[in-house]
Amino acid sequence: MAGKKRLNNSRYITGFDGLRAIGVIGVILYHLMPYTFTGGYLGVPIFMVVSGYLITDLLVQEWEQNHWINLKSFYLRRVKRLYPGLLTMLFATGAYITLFERQMLHNLNQIIITNILYVYNWWQIGHGQSYFDRFANNESPFTHLWTLSIEGQFYLLWPFVVVALIIGFKNKGRIARVLLGAGLVSAIWMAILYHPNADPSRLYYGTDTRMFSILVGAALAFVWPSTALKQKIIPRQRWTLDGIGLLSTITMLILMVKMNAESAFVYRGGLFIFSLLICVLVAVVAHPGSDWNRLLTNPVFNWLGKRSYGIYLYQFPVMIFFEGVFKNVAAHPALYPVIEVAIIFGLTELSYRFIEQPLAHYPYQELGQRMRQFVKHPTLNRQSGLVFGMAIVFLVGLVGVIQAPGQPAPDAHKSALAVNIQKNKKENDARNKALVEKAKAQNKQQKKAKSKAQADKEAEAAAQKHPVNQEYEKYGLTQVELQKAQSMPITAIGDSVLLDAGKTLQTLFPNMLVDASVGRQLNKSTPVVDSYAQKGALSDTVLISLGTNGSFTQAQLDEFMAAIGSQRKVFWLNAYVPTRPWQNDVNQMLKGAAKKYPNLTIINWYDQARKHGDWFYDDQVHPNPVGVKEYAAIVTKALVKQ
Repeated sequence: MAGKKRLNNSRYITGFDGLRAIGVIGVILYHLMPYTFTGGYLGVPIFMVVSGYLITDLLVQEWEQNHWINLKSFYLRRVKRLYPGLLTMLFATGAYITLFERQMLHNLNQIIITNILYVYNWWQIGHGQSYFDRFANNESPFTHLWTLSIEGQFYLLWPFVVVALIIGFKNKGRIARVLLGAGLVSAIWMAILYHPNADPSRLYYGTDTRMFSILVGAALAFVWPSTALKQKIIPRQRWTLDGIGLLSTITMLILMVKMNAESAFVYRGGLFIFSLLICVLVAVVAHPGSDWNRLLTNPVFNWLGKRSYGIYLYQFPVMIFFEGVFKNVAAHPALYPVIEVAIIFGLTELSYRFIEQPLAHYPYQELGQRMRQFVKHPTLNRQSGLVFGMAIVFLVGLVGVIQAPGQPAPDAHKSALAVNIQKNKKENDARNKALVEKAKAQNKQQKKAKSKAQADKEAEAAAQKHPVNQEYEKYGLTQVELQKAQSMPITAIGDSVLLDAGKTLQTLFPNMLVDASVGRQLNKSTPVVDSYAQKGALSDTVLISLGTNGSFTQAQLDEFMAAIGSQRKVFWLNAYVPTRPWQNDVNQMLKGAAKKYPNLTIINWYDQARKHGDWFYDDQVHPNPVGVKEYAAIVTKALVKQ
């Protein structure tokens, strides 16, 4: 009968919209400003715990009411709820890529198909996709969809699991313990797979290593069913619930600001503990005798919560494409994020009103009849216009899917950069071995360090006796400066910017050991320093070029400087990354570090680079052949003046 309530005693808990709102706000802030809201990614476990609780609670209600679960109805509800928004986002993004960002076409077909099948997270793992390399060329607008695949896998299997648990164990408390145990196994498995010096993306994406968030929510549904909770409770019980809710909320918000996604604690129990914390908060919000359902219910949270799925879907494409058009992101750290959020919310509202909600309630059984009527009597109205518009978007996206190559399309400038970096990497590897052995031999001889005055005097004498083929003029250096550079032993550690300029630097500094790697960040660089120190190959002068790929904490910087030691002179190039928001964070951190560490000198690459757009490849970060000479000259002048 039309309008009949599917479950007799089900409750719509409006406070869960508030939790979803907090979760999606955290995720957006993390993606916009990952080094300000370092724990915003924890919005995802909030979604997972709430989903685990709600879906399990509804399935248990249906089993207890009907003694069976209508699988067809369950899957149809999920499909009608999830696929309209997902397909629209996938093909609209594909259409934009086809028209304006064709260098992103590679693997588009595989990306869309694996998202439709809800196995995209495993595709990301199989293809070595990093969640944390925010400076990858052609960063994918689909990166965030891994979590939808995990939830899709959960929806597919969970009705069978729930029925098997109920029939097999009968006792709800025992079932909850089994689910908690399975969640604990998942968390332990994550801890076992974690390696401190490796990219944790495999653990971040994996269903096996992230399932515990859903499982703890599901366990709660068996011992805390929403329909069995009493609204009328004594004041002491209400105060207890409200106090627990307050403590949980405060702790949740602190962790969502402070908990770094790449710290060891996250993968060695931190995410599991956070999921348990959210599970407690879900229990408080679900209880009708608590005040937290009311506190998390307001028009803003309701709007955000109901549209959280769409907001999550559209956030990354908007950010990636917006920042692809407006390159000077670092120059507008407040304005651009506001504009991006406004666009995300606008697209989400359009999708919610005209796609997600209408198609979630569309009478698909009448689709054939309505199409025949339209063919016989075509009419142009808002509905037909929307259908035609979406059809065009889907067709353009489909063209991109068909055209998608398996490998990135070549680009002249980026290929030149890639070839240069690859060539420099090979040459560095061979040169570094010889330099390490040379440094070991010198350390065994225990030569005394020369004074600056003595080194300058020797360089001047050498310059008079052995001129260096006018090379100094090319770099704006004096012959004495170049002669001094020729004899200086230096250890240089950095990322792809240093690797791009490494060969030129080694022309000026033949004794410079360059250890640079694409995507390298400070939090993974301390072991590199330790390795050279243990080999006796860490020079008294150390050049650092880190910060291109992300910011870092004060603790990470302190650990890095401690590894180098206070007796060595450290020269650190500040960051020029106008296309990323963390540029200013890095440079501010380095400015403060120079005051803290007497042996640290900041080379102001940023101040020179921002005046010369012609020094860079199209990415506006890596120096082209002209920029490399300027980069090398700036570095050389700083080093020879020490």
